[in-house]
Amino acid sequence: MTRRALVIQHEEPTPPGLIAPWLRDRGYEVETLRIDEQDPHELEPASYDLIVSLGSEFGAYQDDIEWIKHEMDFLAQAQEAEVPILGVCFGGQILARVLGGDVFRSDNEEIGWLNVGTTDPDLIPEGPWFQWHFDTFTAPPGATVVAANEAGPQAYVIGRSLGLQFHPEVTTEIMDAWVRVYRHELDAHGVDPDALLAETQERAREHNRNTLKLLDSFIERVAGSREPA
Repeated sequence: MTRRALVIQHEEPTPPGLIAPWLRDRGYEVETLRIDEQDPHELEPASYDLIVSLGSEFGAYQDDIEWIKHEMDFLAQAQEAEVPILGVCFGGQILARVLGGDVFRSDNEEIGWLNVGTTDPDLIPEGPWFQWHFDTFTAPPGATVVAANEAGPQAYVIGRSLGLQFHPEVTTEIMDAWVRVYRHELDAHGVDPDALLAETQERAREHNRNTLKLLDSFIERVAGSREPA
């Protein structure tokens, strides 16, 4: 039987990048939900073998945005059904909130390629990993934080799910789009867009290797078990 994966995408510039071909190579049939355009209540969380929640320009605490409340309901149902969830940046934050953690504006905003302190390098290589976030979170009760830095938690495992603060999915094409669409954020924080694009090109091969290692370890050690890794 073909395994089904649902990718939750929040806006046009935040596609799954490296995650999509990895899912297909792993034998998953990949379905994308643009949750800002489609009500997820039309879907059954338990019918999927894996759910991936991607990044967003919005905050996971913005309850005035209707689709954020819809996604929280959907992820809560998925977690209750023991469907593995991979949360990426916003996705990791909203999963933490669903499970009892807090999400809030950070005093240590991060944009750029940064190493993270990892207690499990076979699951979370040190990187560097790409960061672009202004919020942070507390890990939910029962979670094991497996990577962190001065900005806060960077990765946690809870049950069959993994929440990340950074962006393993990023590609040079995605970075091109982000620099174009979110240039105002780079300008506001004094980040040189040309240097960011050049560093992304330079790190692409190493980053792809680290991403595949992380994703393979996630599916084998975390999602593949009903116990924490």
